Amino acid sequence: MAVAAWLVWREGGWKAHGRALGLFLLQWVLNGLWTPLFFGLHQSGLAFVEIVVLWLVLAATLTSFWRVTSLAGFLLAPYLAWV
Repeated sequence: MAVAAWLVWREGGWKAHGRALGLFLLQWVLNGLWTPLFFGLHQSGLAFVEIVVLWLVLAATLTSFWRVTSLAGFLLAPYLAWV
């Protein structure tokens, strides 16, 4: 994940790829929210909705990264499959 984001950032940073990097940060936050929702609050239904949203945002991130550099998109593919 970090290498993929770095590859995108290296190609122009926030000015050139703010949407792609913003999606990356959003999926990172969503990833961090799932554990407390599922394990801490025992909200399995809400956690399911959240993981679906995470998957969609991650797919958008992968697509955005791929448009910048295919290697960055490729590096997110195992993460998307895992989610």
